Amino acid sequence: MLSLIQRVSQARVVVGGEVVGEIGPGLLALVGVEPGDGAAQVERMAARLLGYRVFGDAAGRMNRSLAETGGGLLLVSQFTLAADTRSGMRPGFSTAAAPEAAERVFDALVAACRARHAPGVETGRFGAHMEVGLVNDGPVTFLLRS
Repeated sequence: MLSLIQRVSQARVVVGGEVVGEIGPGLLALVGVEPGDGAAQVERMAARLLGYRVFGDAAGRMNRSLAETGGGLLLVSQFTLAADTRSGMRPGFSTAAAPEAAERVFDALVAACRARHAPGVETGRFGAHMEVGLVNDGPVTFLLRS
């Protein structure tokens, strides 16, 4: 499982002209599910998303996590994140989980994060064409692997 996380001052997902997920300050996580991902990867990624220290402390150093700041978390499924781009001029998707399996794993990640993060977890819509808008704060962007 991969998550491209971005510290944001705001982010939202629009599907068919309707806002389906929106947060203020917090993290936007684009999530790619790979074949073989399951409960262990979900638990590890949930812990990392909520515990990764990317927010400033009183001295301005990245020492605070999302759990500590109480910011929002916007999870967006993005199978293209798991694409094979090592050769050629077109991505291959054999390195991404099949849609049915990916949706189950993504839903488990959403549930795990919601159970642990009372301030709120928003999502996009799995499999939909989504317009993702964000204001990157920093910019601060990291690629996490579980």
